[in-house]
Amino acid sequence: MTMDPAHGTIGGEEADQLDVQKNNFADMSGNSQPAQEPRRVNNDPRANKQKGNQPRRDRRDVHGWVVLDKPIGMTSTQAVAVLKRLFNAKRAGHAGTLDPLASGGLPIALGEATKTVPFVMDGRKRYRFTVCWGEERDTDDIEGRATATSDQRPTREAIEALLPRFTGVIQQIPPRYSAIKVQGERAYDLARDGEIVELASRPVEIHRLSLVDQPDSDLAVFEAECGKGTYVRALARDMGRILGTYGHICALRRTLVGPFGENDMIPLDQLEALCDRAASGEGSLADALMPVETALDDIPALAVTRADAARLHRGQAVLLRGRDAPTCSGTVYVTVAGRLLALAEVGNGEIIPKRVFNLTGLTASADRNERN
Repeated sequence: MTMDPAHGTIGGEEADQLDVQKNNFADMSGNSQPAQEPRRVNNDPRANKQKGNQPRRDRRDVHGWVVLDKPIGMTSTQAVAVLKRLFNAKRAGHAGTLDPLASGGLPIALGEATKTVPFVMDGRKRYRFTVCWGEERDTDDIEGRATATSDQRPTREAIEALLPRFTGVIQQIPPRYSAIKVQGERAYDLARDGEIVELASRPVEIHRLSLVDQPDSDLAVFEAECGKGTYVRALARDMGRILGTYGHICALRRTLVGPFGENDMIPLDQLEALCDRAASGEGSLADALMPVETALDDIPALAVTRADAARLHRGQAVLLRGRDAPTCSGTVYVTVAGRLLALAEVGNGEIIPKRVFNLTGLTASADRNERN
């Protein structure tokens, strides 16, 4: 498959508020806007004749997370549109764009889960990626044009000795083909137009970087666990330069996004099969959903009474005194009778609601709630 370099780059990283409908190469993005469903073509002439007489199927309220094991070749926007169609959901968005040529975890929020997207975006990410030595490319991945070459190849010892330099808080210059804004323009737009883009370095945190395999002298497989804003493509580029050869990403898989790991991922074909069984009455789409609060694993939970819950639901603060006073402070998620109610701020014995959830409609099954 041949793709335009500006639309097919592999990057296992964050890109601030990327418009994925405009550029499919997208690094990791905070775009959680509901995706537009792609237009479907029906070649049955009978269906075409009846099209004008058939009312559009009403969307329904669906709330929860689906962690799609995104296949290579699908954009994140397309993935969201597919899930929105399968669930017939009113709202959907994703927590971090995954490039078309990358596979792995793409957390998709449905309904009220979209309110928790920032908490997933701020979590750690883990990537398994392969670097091809000997060539640096303008996009820092396999879809770009070669800009420098070398006959040298790094030894395993040289690679492992280098890794501590890329662990911890480091300064990193984002790739030229990235979503960073330069005077109001996306860097990838400027680079695609032939302009020289000079991006400033910025601090990122690499929690762990390890060499896991070296199939041959041309390839090295790494695993990285990093914080928000890290560009894996830049890691490959910078390691290649220091090692005296050049490098670019040639394969990428995301294995962790915030609280969502590989055990939570569901391949698209399995999800479609589940939807088919649910349509025939042999199962429920609720079995594919993870609870909305799964995204809030790192936040304390605070249970309240039904009376206090009624006030919080109306957006009113609640004062708690004596033994009912919360022992925590800061951001909490509030529950009533075991059900998610709101995101709130706690301080001085007061609970102030910030985001209230309305979970009327299809939610995760009781079994998924218990496992969560």
